[in-house]
Amino acid sequence: MADLALGGPGDAAAAALDELSRNVTYGAQGAGNGSLSGAWYRRNQIHLFGVLLAILGNLVISISLNIQKYSHLQLAHQEYPKPFFKSVLWWGGIVLMAMGETGNFAAYGFAPITLIAPLGCMSVTGSAIISIMFLKENLRASDLLGMTLAFAGTYLLVNFAPNITQAISARTIQYYFVGWQFLIYVILEILIFCILLYFHKRKGMKHIVILLTLVALLASLTVISVKAVSSMITFSVTDKMQLTYPIFYIMFIIMIASCVFQVKFLNQATKLYNTTMVVPVNHIFFTTSAIIAGVIFYKEFLGAAFLTIFIYLFGCFLSFLGVFLITRNREKEHLPQSYIDFGNIPGKQMLDKIQPDSNGLSYGTLPDGSDSTKSQSGEKKEV
Repeated sequence: MADLALGGPGDAAAAALDELSRNVTYGAQGAGNGSLSGAWYRRNQIHLFGVLLAILGNLVISISLNIQKYSHLQLAHQEYPKPFFKSVLWWGGIVLMAMGETGNFAAYGFAPITLIAPLGCMSVTGSAIISIMFLKENLRASDLLGMTLAFAGTYLLVNFAPNITQAISARTIQYYFVGWQFLIYVILEILIFCILLYFHKRKGMKHIVILLTLVALLASLTVISVKAVSSMITFSVTDKMQLTYPIFYIMFIIMIASCVFQVKFLNQATKLYNTTMVVPVNHIFFTTSAIIAGVIFYKEFLGAAFLTIFIYLFGCFLSFLGVFLITRNREKEHLPQSYIDFGNIPGKQMLDKIQPDSNGLSYGTLPDGSDSTKSQSGEKKEV
């Protein structure tokens, strides 16, 4: 691939278009033809490798979450619980989570965003299966139905995702980055983000839709930059070094910054609302935002047939519905087991329920002023 010659903007655009035409290939029957024939597998081996990385990464993440949950349960049953960050088991879960996220990051370098992003439902499904098998949680009919729908949706997603192969280099990213479609998209996204941030900060509106919409808007930039960075690293290994281009470091900075603020707003949502609400809504918003970003920035549905797009969207719907059924009312079933009731202790006045404090280092707190009660004589009696 020849270096870009010094010339005017027209020469640069022409070179980028020429490189793009060489680096983009479609299936013989059109992008996303949805055929599971042997030719389909031969054309999409690189995509299937990315799918495998994403699925394995999400399963490792689900294992890490359950290991962390198990470590918290063990610490809660100790007489003198130590901080969770001193637990070897908890750190093992953190290491596994880092490995899973690395797999997801690498997957974006081999497959389209519209194929990798919806596979996040595998993390929820895997977590439910592991918690039922090893943490002895109840298996509900909605869990079985949700898992079935999630697997069916994943099959449709993998089969009918865009059948486009791109060898994305730094020049390709530069060409996409200054395209009028992406510029309009970024301007609209910034306007919506600023409006929502104004209502959130100035008006004190903390509705779950506002918080997770802020997360989704940032997530669109995250997936664009993650795929750009991962693809340029992959291109550097397989073809030509791309890490000398400034666009690589611009995308890397966007990736880090968007991830940090995304986690900030997501943490606010988890503090204000139950996980059973946050997980399905965030999955739907994140996946939708990622698909739109992939379609606009990387043009991943270019040339796809209407039926292919329809079945792909139907697969997304099935995965969304499966995640909702798996997470529905899961926390409410275990809530009565998570507190200690002093009302049945003879000779003691009934106090409020002691709830585990997930934000602190201790696993139980008494309400303010409930550590002592006044007797009828006016003296305080220790409980």
